Amino acid sequence: MAYLSHALSGSLTGPAKLAAVTKLLDKLTQDLESPSLQSQERDAALEELKVYGRDPSYADPLFTKEGIETLSKFAFDSNSDTTARNALRVLCNALLLKPPTRQTFVDLGNAPKASERLKNDNLDDEFLVSRLLLLTTYVTGLDLPQLIEQHQLADSIVQNLSRHAARASAQPSATGKAGPMEEMALAETLKLLFNVTNFAKNHINAFDATLPHIATLLCSHPLPKTSTPLDTTFSLLFNALLNLDLSTPTAQSALYPPAEPTRVVDRLVDLLDPAMKAYTDTALDQSVAPLVCALSVVYEHAPEPARAAVQARLLPTEEDRKLVLGKTDTLPSRMLRNWTNALAPQFRSAVAHLYFDLSGKDAGKFIENVGYGYASGFLFENSIPVPPGAVEGAAAGAGGEGGEASGSRRPVNPITGQFLDEEKFEELPEMTMEEKEREAERLFVLFERLKQTGVVSVQNPVETAMQQGRIEELPDDEESD
Repeated sequence: MAYLSHALSGSLTGPAKLAAVTKLLDKLTQDLESPSLQSQERDAALEELKVYGRDPSYADPLFTKEGIETLSKFAFDSNSDTTARNALRVLCNALLLKPPTRQTFVDLGNAPKASERLKNDNLDDEFLVSRLLLLTTYVTGLDLPQLIEQHQLADSIVQNLSRHAARASAQPSATGKAGPMEEMALAETLKLLFNVTNFAKNHINAFDATLPHIATLLCSHPLPKTSTPLDTTFSLLFNALLNLDLSTPTAQSALYPPAEPTRVVDRLVDLLDPAMKAYTDTALDQSVAPLVCALSVVYEHAPEPARAAVQARLLPTEEDRKLVLGKTDTLPSRMLRNWTNALAPQFRSAVAHLYFDLSGKDAGKFIENVGYGYASGFLFENSIPVPPGAVEGAAAGAGGEGGEASGSRRPVNPITGQFLDEEKFEELPEMTMEEKEREAERLFVLFERLKQTGVVSVQNPVETAMQQGRIEELPDDEESD
């Protein structure tokens, strides 16, 4: 037919393109009322509309209520899977490029039909329908509880993840690689899972059964060997953990199985190490902060063996304490160095909260683990009081929750976290009497301020020296040495 003679390259532009789109949609609408096209003709028309729809200019009929309705009927009412998927592709482009069409799609009653089609065991349907539903979760009146309760949306997501997990488990973890469509379908399912659990918080438990499959996928996928290791399916997997309830029996057995309780936390730390090396300061907030948050959530609900594994890998070790904390090239040092990173406020906050959790949310242990220099800002910002004697306790020796330093009682600098016997000081020229007097005054003021905070309970040494007559005021005309 003449109206199908346009090149599928979408070469028409301007008014000619508008005329072609209008004619194609008119023919398809007429075919719904009185079928006259062959299957191949319908598919060719939809394919041509898909090409034209990639650029919204001069494609206005696609984004009208009538255009969305025609495409939806082919997508959900057609007897041909090929025709339905061709129509779904056009709809995906329309809803992506023109946000108002999302509400139109919902108002036409298509969300329940999409949920029903998501039950198909087909990667194309999973990808296309998950994307459509994902787009409708943004700024529409989508009734997610209805889809979950009446159209088994949660069950469909669970089943799709189950199939992905089964295929991933069947592949050798070192070399197995899923095909492009499988990776794309999995990505859309995980995005949909995140949005639905974010916007339908009262139905979180309906997605409890996704956790065994998420854990399997996390541990089965080979670690990425790219310059951006978290720009992969992994980021979608650990993001999904952020909204789910990890305290349930299902979650506990999935994330911390008795035979291998550390497998998930180990994998998350395995991802964190290369990520800390790969991303620049400005990329940490977007790419790595969610991973740190996911690790915090998983740690919060973890049994003791899993907690100990995280502590051993993230708390400063004896090797770290040979220098001021944060100066070595280990993972704990790289984490601490970013504690004050002004270019990544969300990341530095996530790291500080994680280390507070690793310290049992105990301010004294926190100071002991990371040094008062790192701990003080976090404690002040979160209105957490410093226990009396905490700094003196930290100075008595490093150790505590985990890491190689656990059990070691070598005295440390309570501010820097470095072992005292490893500190090295540059030899400086002796101060003049005037410099000594100014330093004494400065120290006096500092100790008075510290006493008021309750951080230390010792008497000001300058005050003691003055009381004992060991400090005398210099005459104005006395020359310094």
